[in-house]
Amino acid sequence: MAAAIEPRRVCRRPFGLSYAAMPDCSSMAQLAGPQGHVVGIDATPEQLAIARAHENWHRDRFGYPKSTVTFVEGDVSRLDELSFDNDSFDLIVSNCVINLIPDKAAVFAAAYRLLKKGGELYFSDIYSDRRVPAVLRANPILHGECLAGALYWGDFLNLAKSAGDPRLVSDRSLGINDLEIAELVGPVEFYSATYRLFKLDGLESACEDYGQAVRYRGTVPEAVHNFVLDKHHDIDAGRLFPVCGNTYRMLQESRLAPHFEFFGDTNRHYGIFKGCGTDLPFSREAQRAVAGGSCC
Repeated sequence: MAAAIEPRRVCRRPFGLSYAAMPDCSSMAQLAGPQGHVVGIDATPEQLAIARAHENWHRDRFGYPKSTVTFVEGDVSRLDELSFDNDSFDLIVSNCVINLIPDKAAVFAAAYRLLKKGGELYFSDIYSDRRVPAVLRANPILHGECLAGALYWGDFLNLAKSAGDPRLVSDRSLGINDLEIAELVGPVEFYSATYRLFKLDGLESACEDYGQAVRYRGTVPEAVHNFVLDKHHDIDAGRLFPVCGNTYRMLQESRLAPHFEFFGDTNRHYGIFKGCGTDLPFSREAQRAVAGGSCC
C-alpha cells in the first residue's frame, strides 16, 4: 500500500534525511516541481559527491531551468548544529535512518522543530515486537542488518507521540533465513514499517469520537478514486467518511485541506473512536527474509 503524499503545488520545501540521499531527493524534486526546493543531508562526503555529480542530469530530465536540490554534509543525529530555520520545511522524509541513530528522541525533536505547522514527517524504519536486549544492540552483524537499532514499537509510539499522532501507512514482517542471525535474535520479531506524522499542536493521545466526517473530493491527480491517508483510512472519493478528532485536524490543518470537505465540530464527545486499539499494530502474515543491503 502506498499513501498519497501529493507534494506538488503545495509542498515547496521537502527535506530528505538519508545516508544515501540522492534517490529520495531526486524523487521529491520531481514531485515538488520547478518552484520547489529539496534539501538532502548525508554524513558521507563520498555519497554527497555522487549525488552532486548527478544534479544536472536530473535537472535536464525534469526539464527544470536550474537544479532544485541542495545537498548538505551533516550528521542526521545532530540537526540542531546545521543552519536550518525553525518552521521552514513542508515535508521531511527519512528512509531507514532513525534506526541507525542512538538518540532517536533528538531526531524527532529536531524534525518537529524544522517542520512548518501542518508539515509532515514521513519515515520508514525497522521496529521490533519487544525491546532488543543490550547484547544484541551491540552486535556488529545485527547493526549491519539494521536490526540492532530497531525500536520496540511501544517505545516508538510513546516517543513519536511527543511530537504528534504517528499513523502507520504500511508494514511487513521480516523473516530471517540466515541461521546465524536467527539464532542471535531468538524470539524477537522485526517489522519494516512506514509512518507519517503531522506537526499539529494539541493533538489528543487517542482517537476521540466527536461525530465528525470528511468527504474526499477526488482531486489528487494520482488518487482520483480514493485517498489513502494511512493503513486504516482508505477514503473513497465522494463518500462521507467518519473520522476521529485527530484525523479531522490532520486533513483540515495540512496541505491536504483543499482536497476534502469537512463536517462537524468538537462540541459533543462520543467517547473513544471505535477500533482505536493498543495491540501490536503490524501484520504478522507476510514474512520476508532479511538478506542484507537495504534494511527497509
